[in-house]
This record gives sequence, structure tokens and C-alpha cells, in this order.
Amino acid sequence: MQDLKSYSPAKDLLKNRVVLVTGAGQGIGRAAALAYAMHGATVILHGRNIKKLEGVYDEIEAAGGVQPAIFPLDLEKAEDKDFLALAYGIKQQLGRLDGILHNAALLFNLTPLESQTLDQWQSLLRVNLIAPFALTRACLALLKASPDAHVIMTSDSHGHAPAAYWGGFAVAKAGVEALVRIQAQEWDILPNLHINVIIPGPTHTPQRTRTHPGEIKYSLPQPQDLMPYYLYLMGPDSTTVRGETIFCRGHV
Repeated sequence: MQDLKSYSPAKDLLKNRVVLVTGAGQGIGRAAALAYAMHGATVILHGRNIKKLEGVYDEIEAAGGVQPAIFPLDLEKAEDKDFLALAYGIKQQLGRLDGILHNAALLFNLTPLESQTLDQWQSLLRVNLIAPFALTRACLALLKASPDAHVIMTSDSHGHAPAAYWGGFAVAKAGVEALVRIQAQEWDILPNLHINVIIPGPTHTPQRTRTHPGEIKYSLPQPQDLMPYYLYLMGPDSTTVRGETIFCRGHV
């Protein structure tokens, strides 16, 4: 696989494609939504905070991107019927789906395992692991109908190499990597379906600010600095990449 730090995508890389981005209201999700729109995609903006999603919507339109859509959903509370309703809404309003970036995440304060509650673990697993599985499954008929569909799931360096105090979040993210390997094998006979994991590494995002409040942020990459990776894995240039874990900044 090529060095993605120097990857230069075609301006129309995602032309005529529909891409769903979860957690699109801020941070990496916002940057990815803007990048996908600027490369031709119709972007479906998902999140809980409609005001933030409307802000990203306005940014895309102001930049001359294809008019996006907004599909709010609380992943912590969503059930099968909610994911199916979202997929049905995509089919009815947009007629197709060519990609999903599972970027939404939930992380509480870093604490030892003995201080983490059952309710917290259930929420962490629902948002970070179960929701990406359930949403992909609900949208599978749409993805199968696409000539070239790409699913990106987001893990974390602390899920790839679990560390103290990351608890349920790390366990959920480790599960994401296992899920992708399983799904990639099951999709091996379907040449139009691709699924991979991306690990952003330390990035100047609201989540990073919460977990590392004393960190000097100017030395960290901005979300937009990582977009070559996100564009590559969502577009036709990565059709031979399946079931891989991609590190934006190496093992960190």
C-alpha cells in the first residue's frame, strides 16, 4: 500500500457517491464530511447535536459542495428499528449509499476499572462497538447495491494496544478491530464491498482535549491533516485494501 501521507486524491474522487459520516458535528467527523463533500460526495451528516450538524451543513454549502443531508440519531439509545429507519430514510431520500465512516465515539473520564460502572460499560459498548455493527447491518442492502462501497470503522491506539485506565472504551475499540476482520472475511466473495479500520492517533480534537487536558496542543496534527487517509479508504483507489488496520501516524 502506498504512503498515504503523500496521497493526492483526484478532485472528483467521490463524485456521484453518497457517504454517511457518523459523529459529523465536530473534530475528525466534521473534517471528513467536508473533505468528502469537496471531492464530490453527497454527505449524510449524522450526530446527536442538530445545531452542530447544521453548522457543518452550512460549511459544505458555502464551500460549493453537493447539498448534504442531516440524519440525527442517538447511538446510545438506538435500537434495531432505529437503524433500519435510518437506512430506509437514506434509500427514500437519496436512493443509494456508497460508504460509511463510523466516527462517532463515546468516552468518559479515564479511571481504573474498579471505578467504572456497568451503565458506563453498556454505553461505551453500545456507541463504540454495537452501533457500528448494527448500522452497517441495517445499511447492508444499500451497500451491496453499490458498485464500489467502502466502510471505515474507527479504532484507537488504546484499543489496539490496551492500557490502564482506558477500560470499556479500549475494550470496545479492540472489538472493532475484531469485527472488521470478521466482516472482511465474510465479504471476501463480494468484490464491491470493502471494510477497514482507521486509527487516527493523537489529534487535536475535543475528545483529545478531554482525555489530555494539560497537553500542549499545537504540536498535534489537526483533523484536516489526516484527510488523505480518510479519502483513500473511502474511494476507488483502495479497492484492494480489505480488513486492514491503518495507522495515520504509526503505532502510538
